[in-house]
Amino acid sequence: MTATRDTSMRAPALTRRGMAKLAVMAAGAGLLETGLLRPDAVLCAQTKAAAPLAFPPSAPAKDDVRWRQSWDAALAVLAGNVRDVPRYDRPVLFEGAVYPGIWLECGPHEGLVYDTLAKYVKETSPAKSAPAVARNNHMAFFALQREDGQLPASIKLTEAGYGQIQMVVPIAATAWELVRLTDDDELLVTAYKACGRWDAWLRKYRDTRGTGLVEGFCTYDTGHDNSPRWKGVPNRCPDADAKKFPPGVGVPRLCPDLSATVYGGRVALAAMAKMLGKHDEAARWQQDADTLRRLIITRLYDPQDAAFYDLDTDNRFVRVRSDVISRVLGEHVLKLNDARDRTIFGAVWTRQIHNPRAFWAPYPLTSVAMDDPSFVRPIPRNSWGGATQALTALRAPRWMDHYGKSAELKQLMSAWCEAIMRHIEFRQQMEPLTGDFNQADPSGYSPAALVFLEFARRLGHAPV
Repeated sequence: MTATRDTSMRAPALTRRGMAKLAVMAAGAGLLETGLLRPDAVLCAQTKAAAPLAFPPSAPAKDDVRWRQSWDAALAVLAGNVRDVPRYDRPVLFEGAVYPGIWLECGPHEGLVYDTLAKYVKETSPAKSAPAVARNNHMAFFALQREDGQLPASIKLTEAGYGQIQMVVPIAATAWELVRLTDDDELLVTAYKACGRWDAWLRKYRDTRGTGLVEGFCTYDTGHDNSPRWKGVPNRCPDADAKKFPPGVGVPRLCPDLSATVYGGRVALAAMAKMLGKHDEAARWQQDADTLRRLIITRLYDPQDAAFYDLDTDNRFVRVRSDVISRVLGEHVLKLNDARDRTIFGAVWTRQIHNPRAFWAPYPLTSVAMDDPSFVRPIPRNSWGGATQALTALRAPRWMDHYGKSAELKQLMSAWCEAIMRHIEFRQQMEPLTGDFNQADPSGYSPAALVFLEFARRLGHAPV
């Protein structure tokens, strides 16, 4: 007997809005966490949906009382994270949460942002004022610089660490910006000397292949914990010595982000030298910076993917599309007055950064492109394998306005403020599709508190 097809229970055809709703429901039901539904599938449905699905979400209304509640809570987090470390005799702004200390990749930048918020910080002790703390978040690294020029990668309650270089935003650049804000001559002189010695150390020990680019030896060099970018490479350098690299794992790598950090530092050193009347040195720093900039573009950019990649010891690209790309933009490596650079930026922006299937999630920016095969699911704690990170958000204003993307920066800032204001907590990372913060670690993370304050201020929500 041949069965007839019963159509009475057939599911209705899904509209575009229905597809988007189903995708969001699936995410809520945990399919994304189990890996049964790829994030790019959800995004595909969402991006085809009609309003009111915001992309990214809008910030809460101006009269929402949570603006002030979150503002006060963020200031309280930062006040609680201004603490002492054993090896430096002045208070610094800790990373907070599970990170008891300051790190070279972010501590000086966080100090700089804290200083720009000084008018809102009520502190009775001058030693703990925002300008003093911002200064200390730089001077602590200079004070603990080794004789050979190496800066500590971290200054923690337990130790000062020298086992990796761990740099992102150049300390020379943030020191120079702080000098311009405060007219601090001592900081200028100290930073110029210390950052010059640091640059010399990097030339000596992090250019073993003689390319002129900056090399990565281990995962922690770039602060990319648990990232597929560094799969198979140890977290630390051998013997906790940043001059050594592990054999047989494709390092030393030529790294776009580390090279961009040094480029930005040299630009800042040129400006500092000029202010100090050292015009010959200023010209040399700028020339060296320009040479490095060209090397980054010619050797570490792949036009096929519109992405910047590491180059391993076999001169092959490590094809993981990560926030290395936005870190290169963070130091303004691409120049819009140059036709070639302008073309590259257009491709990078369209195909990667602002692509809703890549980095431009509802809560941007992801640490690995969502359509990259290596995007990590489910997202673990402290993961640069896909999670949207507060540090990346905090760095976004350093480059998005510069490249004429102010409207998109406003969208990013609104999404972050909306996510933080849901529970008024300050955590390291979030799920890029939902804006839910990872709950594994406690609240109290300084970069997230700074993100909220800086973004709320830029969006016009700072208290009068």
